Amino acid sequence: MQWNLRMKAAEAGIWQATQMRRRLAEAGLEISAGKMSMLWSRTPTTIRLDDLEVLCTVLGCTPCDLLVPTGLPATQPEQAPMRATGNDPAPSRTHDVVPSLGRPRSAPPL
Repeated sequence: MQWNLRMKAAEAGIWQATQMRRRLAEAGLEISAGKMSMLWSRTPTTIRLDDLEVLCTVLGCTPCDLLVPTGLPATQPEQAPMRATGNDPAPSRTHDVVPSLGRPRSAPPL
């Protein structure tokens, strides 16, 4: 994910973290200078949904504007190869799921 806080802030005319912190405080979100610096300078590992909502309200954007996917993962999971059997009309996967027979359920109370 790419964190676009500074870009969205610049579009809203906010050029410094202190300005952003002041606007957030006016909207009801009091955050420390350290947390603001972290949000301003790098992608956060976590963010509370309430905080994200206030950020979006102040900047006039949506969460999708702040959190932009950077692309698909480098590797995609591979599908199991299909194999055909002589009598089956449809091919089955190489790893068929077989139910295990355990203890049966108890009878319902009367």
